[in-house]
Amino acid sequence: MTRAVDLLKSKFGVSQLYKYDIMDNDEVLLSIYWHPLTIAEREMIQKKSASEDANDFALQLMIEKALDKDSKRLFSDGDKASLRREVTASVLQEIQLAMLEVGTDKEVKEAKADLKSKS
Repeated sequence: MTRAVDLLKSKFGVSQLYKYDIMDNDEVLLSIYWHPLTIAEREMIQKKSASEDANDFALQLMIEKALDKDSKRLFSDGDKASLRREVTASVLQEIQLAMLEVGTDKEVKEAKADLKSKS
């Protein structure tokens, strides 16, 4: 009999790798990969955010979790200020929503619509 913890790890474990492509017209500008968020990572990101701001958490999540195709981090902690000031919020939000909504039945476009309706 399979133990519950083993079943959960095999189906929803951190070995899974997700991908999201940032598009410009029909061109893939950047492919972002990431592993699912764990409770331990969420707690670490919350501590690094040092605020209750959901936008800050989502940005820190993206910085921590975004990988290239070789599983190397795409962003460093020092990129946070530049990303906040110099990249369109909608592009960052698109990446963050893809990362947060992965594994749910909701599509990224639906999630974006939900987020905009809450603003």
